Amino acid sequence: MAQPPTGDGNEAGETGASDLTVRVASAIADIDAAAWDACAGEGNPFIRHAFLDALEQSGSACAETGWLPLHLAVEDAGRNLLAAAPCYLKSHSQGEYVFDHGWADAFERAGGAYYPKLQVCAPFTPVTGPRLLTRPGPRAAEARSTLAQGLVALRRQAGASSVHVTFLPHDEWRLLGDSGFLLRRDQQFHWFNDGYASFDDFLASLAARKRKAIRRERREALAADIAITRLTGAGITAEAWDAFFEFYQDTGSRKWGRPYLTRDFYHRIAASMADRVLLVMARRDGRYIAGAINFLGPDVLYGRHWGCIEDHPFLHFEVCYYQAIDYAISHGLSRVEAGAQGEHKLARGYRPVPTFSAHDIAHPGLKRAIAEFLAREGRHVDAAQAELEGMLPFRHED
Repeated sequence: MAQPPTGDGNEAGETGASDLTVRVASAIADIDAAAWDACAGEGNPFIRHAFLDALEQSGSACAETGWLPLHLAVEDAGRNLLAAAPCYLKSHSQGEYVFDHGWADAFERAGGAYYPKLQVCAPFTPVTGPRLLTRPGPRAAEARSTLAQGLVALRRQAGASSVHVTFLPHDEWRLLGDSGFLLRRDQQFHWFNDGYASFDDFLASLAARKRKAIRRERREALAADIAITRLTGAGITAEAWDAFFEFYQDTGSRKWGRPYLTRDFYHRIAASMADRVLLVMARRDGRYIAGAINFLGPDVLYGRHWGCIEDHPFLHFEVCYYQAIDYAISHGLSRVEAGAQGEHKLARGYRPVPTFSAHDIAHPGLKRAIAEFLAREGRHVDAAQAELEGMLPFRHED
């Protein structure tokens, strides 16, 4: 791996006569938590200082796992933080959910070095949220533009092949496109609360066949005397955390070969963010047998990981999807985001929505090839979106 900028306080870039500078921090702990969160806002839990710090301090996202923190901080002459970006120097493409392995393979077959690269994201978290974190104020636009320039400057300084800003909002996506980044789109599936009064009210919006299928799945999921418990805040016991981590390890070992998150990560989340966590746990014969972790935003429930130690028909759908919908309705949340991929979510009332990423590629030939690929891929994404919209399970009004 190329040598990253060393130490804290390195300048990754400046803008003309402006007094704004870009500092590189080698740990999120080197940036004041309150200042970072003032830029991040309240909406998305995964770019909050506490979440990112838990990833780093627990050894989940660190140099040893191929996630070397190089966070950018835009400051004025008084060292006030005006903008920031969660940035990592990567030696691989794991844990990102926007797949560029083909780009890496092609470039390396042609004699190039794709790694290291810079990744701007919430590690291991395919959830759309701010990436160019900007404190509201009269200099917000200037600070955000400086941050975008700083990412390109850091790419050069770190000897990286590229910068990848993934799962960012549409306005940031457009801004980076105007700055020369290549633009990419994909899809996820989210559930939207159309003012439902209850889960049965939601079911009434579905076609009769889909409605009956969901009711059958919910009955069969709990047929083996399985009880569901929803836990949050101080109600999440050490027993529940330990059981959930066992489930997560089992799923992670089967899907990825090695789970990304450590037990210490969950310990730290329990201490700093438990009020933003919802554990949905299934118990049978006096012990937990399955569970899913969700994170809470002010108006959104974010489904993340699931696991089990017993297999039961439809238990995954009950714990991950139906309980999340029921919780969102009963707490007046506007939507549920259930993570990456999964067309099976359509039949359960989840809708296709676009996701966005932006990519700064240093090598002209590689950039040209990726641009051509993205044009073809974009046409496929558009066609898939139209097809998926036609598969929604809702009743059609005459």
